[in-house]
Amino acid sequence: MDPVDRRNLSITGRHKAVTGRHLAVENDVTVILTQAFGPRGDSLVGISDVAFDGHPAVTVGIRADGKEGLVHLSPIHGDGRKMKPFDIAHGTRCELFCPVSKQPLDLVGEVEDASGARYYAIYLTPQLSRGSMVMVSDVWGHYHSRIIDDFELISAWAARQGD
Repeated sequence: MDPVDRRNLSITGRHKAVTGRHLAVENDVTVILTQAFGPRGDSLVGISDVAFDGHPAVTVGIRADGKEGLVHLSPIHGDGRKMKPFDIAHGTRCELFCPVSKQPLDLVGEVEDASGARYYAIYLTPQLSRGSMVMVSDVWGHYHSRIIDDFELISAWAARQGD
């Protein structure tokens, strides 16, 4: 059984057809999250009326500098647009939580750079598998999210765009 709900994960653009467990990407490709889940399985997509290019936002709760609110993230991978509830200084560590259950997002691990950031999980399926998730940083302004699908790093193509 395929653990990924492929009907709700859209990869659009021009790319070569691939077979097997590899991902090949060429030219303009857009990865759009059409569903996302918190640590208890609550949906994080479309819980507000915020949209980016017609796609409903992914909403995450945030606590920083003694304030709390909801951040609406673009569901388009690599798009840094977001709507925030208050000003947050670049480099501020944030507590990330599910806006529905109020539970903290699951810690995935440390980011392997000098930022000191940690990755937290936004799951792509209701099964809450670490094999299908978006890893988001807890440091404001640290734009190093990663998408894992079926234990493959989909977002690896972004790092090669400059080659």
